[in-house]
Amino acid sequence: MFRVLFYIAIVFLLGLGFAWLAERPGDLVVTFGGYRYEVTLMVAAVLVVAIVAAVMIVWWLLRSIWNSPYAVARYFRVRRRDRGYQALSTGMIAAGAGDGGLARRMGKQASKLISADQEPLIHLLDAQAALLDGDHEAAREKFAAMADDPETRLVGLRGLYLEAERLGEREAARHYASEAARQAPQLQWAAEATLEARAEEGDWQGALALVEAQKGTRQAEREAIARRRAVLLTAKAMEMLDTDTTGAKTAAMEAHRLQPDFVPAAVTAARAFYRLNDLRKGAKVLETVWKKEPHPELADVYVHARPGDSTHDRLARAKKLKKLRPNNVESELAVGRAALDAGEYKEARAAAEAAVRLQSREGAFLLLADIEEAETGDQGRVRHWLAKALRAPRDPAWVADGQALERWAPVSPVTGRVDAVEWRAPVERLGQVVEAEEALAALPALQSESGPRDDAADIETVAIDAEPVLQEPEKEQEEAGSNGGEQPAAPAERAGADEERKKPTEGNDKSAEELARLAEAEEDRALLRPPVPDDPGVDSKDTEKDGTRFRLF
Repeated sequence: MFRVLFYIAIVFLLGLGFAWLAERPGDLVVTFGGYRYEVTLMVAAVLVVAIVAAVMIVWWLLRSIWNSPYAVARYFRVRRRDRGYQALSTGMIAAGAGDGGLARRMGKQASKLISADQEPLIHLLDAQAALLDGDHEAAREKFAAMADDPETRLVGLRGLYLEAERLGEREAARHYASEAARQAPQLQWAAEATLEARAEEGDWQGALALVEAQKGTRQAEREAIARRRAVLLTAKAMEMLDTDTTGAKTAAMEAHRLQPDFVPAAVTAARAFYRLNDLRKGAKVLETVWKKEPHPELADVYVHARPGDSTHDRLARAKKLKKLRPNNVESELAVGRAALDAGEYKEARAAAEAAVRLQSREGAFLLLADIEEAETGDQGRVRHWLAKALRAPRDPAWVADGQALERWAPVSPVTGRVDAVEWRAPVERLGQVVEAEEALAALPALQSESGPRDDAADIETVAIDAEPVLQEPEKEQEEAGSNGGEQPAAPAERAGADEERKKPTEGNDKSAEELARLAEAEEDRALLRPPVPDDPGVDSKDTEKDGTRFRLF
């Protein structure tokens, strides 16, 4: 645009100049070789302009002739490059579409037309074509060549990382991810893999440094980074709690400030305060989180703040939690357990029944069974509440990748992901439902052996009788075989055995809820553990010894 305006301005100035000469008549006299030449001033100006234009044209022609070999060579070079880039573009599209044959042909054509040193994307196209053809060894070689080039180093490292993950070589995969994260911390895949490796090794400080190197541009990214820092700080505080209580308190409080409703951070901070004999600050942290998110771990640490407190002092602290968050099932259960320990059975029963009304679930019925056994010892009523607990929804627990955990952990024990543990209700046990239905189907036979009884009581009793079948099926089958195929014991006989099994041993004050969870733990793990799928992409030629497939940088 500016060039056009410049040319227009030049023409305009020339026009003004010629007009100015036309308005002022004059003659130009030139004497040369004995001849006298006389022309008007306008003609002389036109002749000068024509001579200058002719000289410029002649100069342009001479220069064009002189540079013609280079121009011709450049023309063919540009044409060859355009054809190469066209082949490269077609090959990349074919690779994305899964056409390995076309991608391989276009890659060869592009490599003939364009030098691989000039265009690194040729290595990427060759690697993609090799992967589509199943030649993983050639693909790894191409990715290694790309990793040696500073321009394509990250692409090569990612390709080598994916290949190592496919072959199950976690050490090599983590090495490539660590190299990529060191060069570009913003890469999500590299940061995730390196973070998981450091968390698995317990290098919480290194994991925190990696998270702090990431910079979020959006609000959601900043919140995710803050959440991850809180998780890592909590894990660091839990590890330091026994050796460096002050450092654990600092790390836990920083995590609590980042995530005010994060229960593990609050619990760890409160325990650190209690060990430093600062009960007031520890209680304040727990109360703050309890108002937002009531949790049984908060109640347990709050109630047992001082080891020397009496059971009635603990009951008073539980009632204080109930005042902070009334009409909540966790508040009622905390009061119920504290009242049971204090021997206030009436108050404990009222709190447990209130918890059932708020949310009918397994823990509330197990608490009622504990209260019934401690207050009256009526095994019929105990079995009644246990039957209801068997059919009730399960209590929330720490769950990671389908597996229920006893306590919170910073990483998943199944996949190793950071911040994969969440507080929710575990998946229901399918085997429990099947066995309960089989027990209900066997009710008429049991009635014929033990005589007529109340239908509701029979259903509840048979459901409880199915519990040892769920827990120890192999043991009962062996006992049946040793008895020569005799019929199983009557419900009344099994009730005595159940009573003995439910009684706590000496030195063990576990409640009925804890005993039920321990008996079901192995079955839960077997049912909830996700199957590991086979990797159909690993060829027989890839089953070489470690260290021969990948070159660590």
